[in-house]
Amino acid sequence: MTQLTLTYFDFNGGRAEPARLAFAIGGIPFEDKRFAFPEFAEVRKQTPFGQVPTLHVDGVQITQSDAITRYAGKLAKLYPTDPYQALLCDEVLQAMEDLNVKLGASFGMTGDALREAREAFVSGPLSTYLRWLQAQLLARGGEYFADQRLTVADLKVFVFVRGVVSGRLDHVPTTIVEQLAPTVAAHMQRIAALPAVAAYYAKFAK
Repeated sequence: MTQLTLTYFDFNGGRAEPARLAFAIGGIPFEDKRFAFPEFAEVRKQTPFGQVPTLHVDGVQITQSDAITRYAGKLAKLYPTDPYQALLCDEVLQAMEDLNVKLGASFGMTGDALREAREAFVSGPLSTYLRWLQAQLLARGGEYFADQRLTVADLKVFVFVRGVVSGRLDHVPTTIVEQLAPTVAAHMQRIAALPAVAAYYAKFAK
């Protein structure tokens, strides 16, 4: 059996979470190697680009979160086999990565600089991408972003939207998804209610 070790920060979100969920949903055994934020300075020295997540596959280190997510999706049968449906899935994965990068630009800021950056993010990229996601989801039937079934595209949107509505992002209104993209908000609730997803998060409930 292939030995898988996924390394990322110790929180339920971010760029490793779609792969974690895919492994959990697919029943794929893997080591969920988590580390605290202060440990990152040392962890990054063991990576080629100073970034996480990384996935070790039988000891071989793999980088790039979307590549890892697609691989996890293929193992878990959550990635389309049809080329066009795979294209639709990849489009959403890349769009969400765009948003991750744009949001990430504000990390480390404080005070007025953080407020101004987050307000610009909300009124600009976040609003634009949420409206686009709403349109794409409706165009594809209203339930899934590709292949008319659950794929890693749904998981990546779910993870991002879950973070937006969590209240953990200062100066980002928790109601913005419901206001601008109600179908996407309903999509998040539907994914959260899947038995495998609910069971995954139940492990971390205190």
